[in-house]
Amino acid sequence: MATLIPTTPIQGSPPEVIRLFNVMKRLPDEAIVCQRLPVLHGSGPDFCLIWHERLLFFAVSEATALDVQRNQQPDLFGEAAKAIGTEEESRLHDFLQTVADIANLPGAVLFPNVSEKQLKTVRLEETAIQWVGKEHLSPARFSEWLNGRLSQPLSPQQIDQIRQQFTPEVVVPSVFTVRQPTERHIEAKLDNYLLDYDQEHALKLDLNLTKAGHDTAKDYKLRLINGVAGSGKSLIVIYRAHMLRRLFPDKKILLLTHNRALIQDLRRRYARLSDGDKAVEMRTFMGWCYRHWPRSNQWRKLVRYRDRLDLVTQVWHEQLRDTAVSEQMLMDEIDWYKDRLLFSEADYLSADRSGRGFALTESMRQKMFAAMQGYHRGLQKRQLMDWGDVPRQLWRLWHEGEVALPHYDIILVDEAQFFAPLWFEIIKRILTPQTGHLFLVADASQGFLKRKQSWLSSGLEVRGRVHRLTKSYRTTREILDFATLLYRRRLPDDDDDIVVPDVANMPHGVLPVVLSLTSEQDEVTRVINEIRQLHQNGVPWRDILIIHASREETSHIITRLNRAFGANTAVDPGKDNPQNQIRVCSLNAATGLESPIVFLMGTHDLYEMEQSIRLSDEERAELVRDNTRKLYMAITRAGQRLVITYVGHLPEIFQID
Repeated sequence: MATLIPTTPIQGSPPEVIRLFNVMKRLPDEAIVCQRLPVLHGSGPDFCLIWHERLLFFAVSEATALDVQRNQQPDLFGEAAKAIGTEEESRLHDFLQTVADIANLPGAVLFPNVSEKQLKTVRLEETAIQWVGKEHLSPARFSEWLNGRLSQPLSPQQIDQIRQQFTPEVVVPSVFTVRQPTERHIEAKLDNYLLDYDQEHALKLDLNLTKAGHDTAKDYKLRLINGVAGSGKSLIVIYRAHMLRRLFPDKKILLLTHNRALIQDLRRRYARLSDGDKAVEMRTFMGWCYRHWPRSNQWRKLVRYRDRLDLVTQVWHEQLRDTAVSEQMLMDEIDWYKDRLLFSEADYLSADRSGRGFALTESMRQKMFAAMQGYHRGLQKRQLMDWGDVPRQLWRLWHEGEVALPHYDIILVDEAQFFAPLWFEIIKRILTPQTGHLFLVADASQGFLKRKQSWLSSGLEVRGRVHRLTKSYRTTREILDFATLLYRRRLPDDDDDIVVPDVANMPHGVLPVVLSLTSEQDEVTRVINEIRQLHQNGVPWRDILIIHASREETSHIITRLNRAFGANTAVDPGKDNPQNQIRVCSLNAATGLESPIVFLMGTHDLYEMEQSIRLSDEERAELVRDNTRKLYMAITRAGQRLVITYVGHLPEIFQID
């Protein structure tokens, strides 16, 4: 079966176009059929067929046999004769002229309701554009008719140029990619890139957002795009927001993600793509909660990370010190509890804890719940709350009628693997009932924040609604191989919805560099020296991203960089809007970001945590899983070069031959 983009006929397509859509669907697997979006680009061919590097464009006529009869005998019907095929041929001709300097391309007008014999009676002049009657438009005969009628084989460059004209919505500005030369800027300026067919397919899924309710058991429409790092998932999110905004200007659209650095980046890209359009609301999920927090209810200050650790340790000493539960297990259980629709001891005792990594008896659960309550009282006493309290409080306020939440027709979620079940429950409540559409993009290999969480446990039934992207367009073969090898060696049995990358035709580059240092001070100094050399070679500051395993170290690194290179040379992308500046962020804040050159620092901290004698076997296995996914994510932020620093003796996994 051919690949059709979109997978269903565009909303409002005439019956004849729909019939031809279904005929073309029966073409062989190698065929790709793209339908034009006239709402976006005006008139033109209805379809483009690409088959073995050969092209053919089609316009579909709605003319009927009665129209032909009236054309031949206008006086008999007492009305002006209706022109047959001229409008469709004109649309084809005008488009083919715009690409004539690229290639001499064939076109055909298809008449699903009119026979070949009838067409001969109304076509006054033969042109290069063929007219095709209904006899050839059955699934059985259409493939046969195509033989010898497609163009000569075209080069990939020619096909890309033609696609830019036929479907301009797939054009990607070169500034949106990190695969640009970073050392010598003597090459000609890069042309725009294009979404590949798989990305375009994902972009245009479920475009028929009707006003009627869905014929499903759900009260909203769901689609999940699951892809490898660098496969263009974030790009698809902003392109889809842009396209839906143009197709459905009256619909209310919300785009959500989980960290501030990424939402800043998405806003910048969308603004460039849409010429500054601000009609699509873009926020982090927590930022959205804050935006709709009722003024009648006080917003409590959020507890600082270090103070939170101190409070958890205090509660653990008071209530769990003599048990097998560690401070980290208590912290994880608090987060797990707050991420779900659990609001009482009874809820917690009856909750399914499958996949938590450590089992608890009923009596131990009771002790754990008492400790969690002690932690909560500690926050209240300090008039603080943690991030997990934000959606819980908003949910409670909404249920108690203290806040009215808005409804959205379309919600797009980037990095959905980090969203908690409670977050999704709120998202489902703010979708317009019956007609709302939820579009998620995710990478299961990066889901370290909300681990051991299936889509079904988050209240989302995604079976049959998943599209996978396997090609990475961000990084090089060497960097992706390094990341994949590290992942497979450390987690050989982990296959939770992991999308296996397709490395065929990936560009090659230099091997990742791993530097072993003797102290953390030397680590920062070495990175500064490496950056100084890069900048002297012409690399702009904006092409450098530094990721550190510890959030506490990022401000120190920014200070050192600004002292070495001048004020405001380095910034935190979650707090500032970077221009031509070095970006510095923590590991947890790096998801969704990308850069031609990445320095990954503080990796020794992760390995040292894994070696702690205080960890149980279950805790150690869980920590290794989390750290591995963090490392995979950080490594695949790099487009061309990756430098990893490690203080101490290099573990075997980082020793590159």
